[in-house]
Amino acid sequence: SQGLLRSDSIPEVGEDAAATVSMAETLSEEERDELRKELAKVEEEIQTLSQVLAAKEKHLAEIKRKLGINSLQELKQNITKSWQDVTSTTAYKRTSETLSQAGQKASAAFSSVGSVITKKFEDVRNSPTFKSFEEKVENFKSKVGGSKPAGGDFGEVLNSAANASATETIAEQTEDETH
Repeated sequence: SQGLLRSDSIPEVGEDAAATVSMAETLSEEERDELRKELAKVEEEIQTLSQVLAAKEKHLAEIKRKLGINSLQELKQNITKSWQDVTSTTAYKRTSETLSQAGQKASAAFSSVGSVITKKFEDVRNSPTFKSFEEKVENFKSKVGGSKPAGGDFGEVLNSAANASATETIAEQTEDETH
């Protein structure tokens, strides 16, 4: 009548065989019969539960087949659910905020560096040395090109000077070949 509520211990798998034998000797025949009945009942319940579980799994598979759900779709759903779980955690939110702030600070720093570089280029272009160099290039251009008036932006002046220099080199090579 006590069944699962008995207070005496049941030997675990791997316990000393002598302890098991001595316990079996202390049980009365009535207690042994009761334990055998209980054992049969538990084994029957386990078998019934296994059959019910197998039937439920079969029913589940049939429903999924009818819905067109396959293993890949289940995997996608599991990943989506897991990602949602991760993104809803406090740790993720804090990390995301921290990275966002770091990105904003880095962006501001790069912008600041760009401004500093632009300012330095302006300072160089306005320096007396650069102005002197620019004048020399313009003088060279006017001597070589001749047709355009001096002025224009520095890029045009350099391109003209490079073209004139290349033309002059080709003319010199042609002259050397004819002599």
